[in-house]
Amino acid sequence: MASHPIVHIEIPANNIQASSDFYGAVFGWNIQADAMYNYSMFSAEGGPGGGFVGTDEGGQMQYKPDSLLVYIGTDDIDATLAKIAAQGGKVVLPKTEIPHVGWFAIFTDPTGNHLALFTEARQ
Repeated sequence: MASHPIVHIEIPANNIQASSDFYGAVFGWNIQADAMYNYSMFSAEGGPGGGFVGTDEGGQMQYKPDSLLVYIGTDDIDATLAKIAAQGGKVVLPKTEIPHVGWFAIFTDPTGNHLALFTEARQ
């Protein structure tokens, strides 16, 4: 059976720069901003990394404060989404490419919690 670790966490932020500054100062996280995507990624020693996503973005997902998005690693997003659907979950955002990084998808569990899957691009 394949391992499915938590690989990424997204923290909603009203102000991505302010959130980056806060978490960097409080926890010493290494923060790297990507102005092209209005996204800052963090590295947390000993745990999965993540990013800060704007709460006012108009995209396919509406991010709200207090709605962390946890990404679970998988080597086959399509097969995992099929298992999720078979067990009562729902696909919210199908497999979507992140150029040069990998793919992700967002789903809800039977309770309605939003979670995501992630597969890294093969180098």
